[in-house]
Amino acid sequence: MKRNRPYIEWKDIEKELKFTPEEEAEIELEKQIIEATITARKEAKLTQKELSEKSGIIQPSIAKIETRVRSPQVTTLIRLLYPMGYTLKVVPIKTSNRK
Repeated sequence: MKRNRPYIEWKDIEKELKFTPEEEAEIELEKQIIEATITARKEAKLTQKELSEKSGIIQPSIAKIETRVRSPQVTTLIRLLYPMGYTLKVVPIKTSNRK
């Protein structure tokens, strides 16, 4: 039996969550890292299954990361990126929002 629920848009939910600027920056950074990881996999012409075999990360976990169901740990990102010839790097932020 289906319930009739009103449709709620993300922007309305986001307003209620009241993220701090730091939390928004963290969310955006994670999004960029995941997008870069997906791009690297596609440029390497690897399927999620093939990347799983090379990295040792199971394919369902890769899928959950790529669909943003799960936030990846740094060690997981390194294990995914390394077989494709990438790594993570700490760089200065180029904004005036730093403290």
